[in-house]
Amino acid sequence: MRTPYEYAIIQAVPRIERGELINVGVVLYSQRLDFLAARTHLDEDRLRALDPDVDVPAVAAALASWEATCTGAGAAAEMKPGERFRWLVAPRSTILRAGPVHMGLATDPEAELDRLVRLLVR
Repeated sequence: MRTPYEYAIIQAVPRIERGELINVGVVLYSQRLDFLAARTHLDEDRLRALDPDVDVPAVAAALASWEATCTGAGAAAEMKPGERFRWLVAPRSTILRAGPVHMGLATDPEAELDRLVRLLVR
């Protein structure tokens, strides 16, 4: 049976004043299945094309923190998956941000997350 899910593309914006970005991951949440996960892929060459001086290790560490937040690590330990998702997709002016939230239906949210990363990020 297909169940609803929400997802957002994780975007890297190395120079916020320019507004240029690349897609670096997807975060997916299914309330019905109590599922929350993020998959990331950082293309360093594409990122450096936007800002040759970008701190790539810092961006990679920030991306890892998105994945960790989904699992309930750190400050998100007391939050429910839906709260973590809303926290991650809230508007922010940092090097990483979430794009608009979209909806979908899937039988397997893990497989759907992998499909979305292939389609939207890689």
